[in-house]
Parts: sequence; structure tokens; C-alpha cells
Amino acid sequence: MADERVLPLSLLFDDDFSENPYATYAELRAEGPVHRIDFPPGAEAFLVVDYEHARTAMNDPRLSKDPVHSSIPVDAAQYFAGTMLSMDPPDHTRLRGLVVKAFTSRRMEALRPHIQQITDRLLDEMADRAKAEGSVDLMEALAVPLPIQVICELLGVPPGDRKRFREWTAVLTVPALTPEAQERRRETARAFGGYLLGIVAERRAEPRDDLVTALVQARDGDAALDDTEMLNTIRLLLIAGHETTVNLIGNGTLALLTDPAQAALLRERPDLLPSAIEELLRYDPPIERATQRIAIQDMEIAGTRIPRGAWVHIVLASAGRDSTAFDDSGTLDITRDSNRHLAFGHGMHFCLGAPLARLEGQIAIGSLLNRFPGLTLAVPPEELRHHNNGSILRGLTSLPVMP
Repeated sequence: MADERVLPLSLLFDDDFSENPYATYAELRAEGPVHRIDFPPGAEAFLVVDYEHARTAMNDPRLSKDPVHSSIPVDAAQYFAGTMLSMDPPDHTRLRGLVVKAFTSRRMEALRPHIQQITDRLLDEMADRAKAEGSVDLMEALAVPLPIQVICELLGVPPGDRKRFREWTAVLTVPALTPEAQERRRETARAFGGYLLGIVAERRAEPRDDLVTALVQARDGDAALDDTEMLNTIRLLLIAGHETTVNLIGNGTLALLTDPAQAALLRERPDLLPSAIEELLRYDPPIERATQRIAIQDMEIAGTRIPRGAWVHIVLASAGRDSTAFDDSGTLDITRDSNRHLAFGHGMHFCLGAPLARLEGQIAIGSLLNRFPGLTLAVPPEELRHHNNGSILRGLTSLPVMP
């Protein structure tokens, strides 16, 4: 059992922690699998940092996704209110069943040629910019624009609106801890929602071959998505389908550039791309902590009492480095077999967009290494910075490279 100390909220906003949370997580795992933390402030809350209990907790029916169960009042809009990420069965089961009918593997795989075309064009532009300037920010050149173009293409969003989507999602994925930030988030959510409802109305009037039309037409007997469910589902797909893949490409590329032997092996053996993406997801995942779980009854995790209404934060980044679950857990190994990482979650809330994220990661990173065999960092690794805003996401602010 962990001791009675309470980890401060400031831990999640500490610069040194943001740059290397893995050292702290290793220390916490050595002390115990569960630790109290002051987040949200005023609530009893806990971090689960080992693999075994993290995996079990992700599918524990005593842990709800609905913030209504919180022991303190919270702004539910900050926690994906109305989406599958804040629902429990039976509502979650019904909604996921309808969305699955639209989010098919066939639809995802059909995107492969188009994703490759987008990637090739972005890499052409990256090469031209590097020729003129010497170096280029990989986040700006590839990691950010590729996923937003793909998810907007999937949803049928016009190219002229994609910059706004990036701005909206940047606001909606960061905790709003001040009144000013909360008001900005509410205004952003209203603008985002109004725009998305306009797209839904267009697709009802004029169906197209895109995901919004498929969601409009999804049926399970007489059941269908209402406007609110449609709006929340599209909002979730845009945010989850964009921000996480941005970080997968950025974090994954950095991991390979700081381990040249692994990068060289992947260039020699492109057949390793699928296992390489799984290893990159384990080694430095795009989501550091899973979305909220709240205890609906008094319970225990690893001998630690979790009272009803307490928040449980499952640390995916720590679970992926747990040496009891992965041999040489601190080493990047793209040949790793049976990689049962938790980067996409586990159980009923396993990420619906996992096939698309894997596909984008394979195409983006594989094409990048193949196109630029001499790709290197343009700055020392210690000069790179990760976003430090308390978000559950883990990603770089920039990644300067020289092709």
C-alpha cells in the first residue's frame, strides 16, 4: 500500500516532470501501485501506476466514467460530457453499438491510399522548406496537419475549415482551471457544436460517402443517434482522432531519432512497421493518463481504500514502463512480441479509432524514414519541450529536424 502522503496537483504542471515523467513514475511504482493526488483539488483522488492494476481498473464496473458520481461538483463539459468517454452501460453499450456500424475497418482501410497521398505531399513540402531553411519543425510540417486532414476528410469537413478545427481542439483538450479558461472553453464548445450541427443537417439533406452520413444513417432496429448524440460523437472523434495521432507521430519519431540503431533497423526491415508502432505506443504513449474513472462505491485497489466519489487516474505511460509486464521496459525494441500495452485502453472503452491511428502512424513514420534516410534532430534532445498544461495528452511543442 502507498503511504498517506498526497501528491500535489503541481506535480502535473512541473517542467521537469513534463520532460521526463518516467523517472517519477518508476519511483512511484517502487513505492506501490496506488498513490493519492490532489487532483481534482478538493476531491479524494488516486493515481494507478502499475500495469496489472491499471489494466484491471480500466474495465472495473465499480469505476464509472460519468462525472456525476464525483464527490465534489465538477464542470462535466471538461470531461467529455455526453460522449462515450463519460458513459457507462447501458447508455455506453447502445451508443457504441451504433457508432461501430459507421466506424468500420473497411472504411478505415479504404483511406490508406489517400493517407499516403497526403503524407507524400506533406513530405514534399517538408523537403522544400528544409532545402530553403536548413531545418524544419516536424510537428508543424507533418505530425499536426496529417491527422487533421485525415479526420476532416473522413468526416467530410471542407479544407477551408480545418485550421479552425485545430484551434478548437487545442482549447477543448486542456483542463480549464481558471474562470477565464472555463468561459473560453464554453465559448469554443458552442462554436464547435454549432458548426458540427450544420454539417449533420447538410448530410441529412444530401448524403455523401463520409463518416457523418454513415452516423446519420446508423440504425439498430428503431434506434438511431439523436442530434445531441451525433454532435457529441463527432466532437469526440475529431478530438480523439486528431490530438492523439499528432502525439503518436511526434513522440514516435523522437524515440527513433534518439535511438539510431532502432531507426536503422526499421529502415532495413519495413515489415517491422506494425510492431514498431505498437512499441512506440508503449514506450512513450500519446495519452499519458486515461480519461477519468470515479468510484461508485467504496472499494480497494491493491490494498488502498478508494472511497465512493473518489477519482481514479490510470497512468498509461507508467503502466507501459512496468518491468513486471515488459522485459527491459525502459528500452525501445521494435521487435518486441506480445506487446499488450494499454495506449488504446482496455475493455469496453477500448479506442474505436485505434485502427485509424495505427494506419496513420505506420504510413507517416514509415514514409518519413524512407524518404529521409539521413533524418536527424536539429537541436539537442534536452532542448525539446513537451506541453505542460495538465492535459491527459503527452506531446511535443515542436520537433526541429534536418532531413
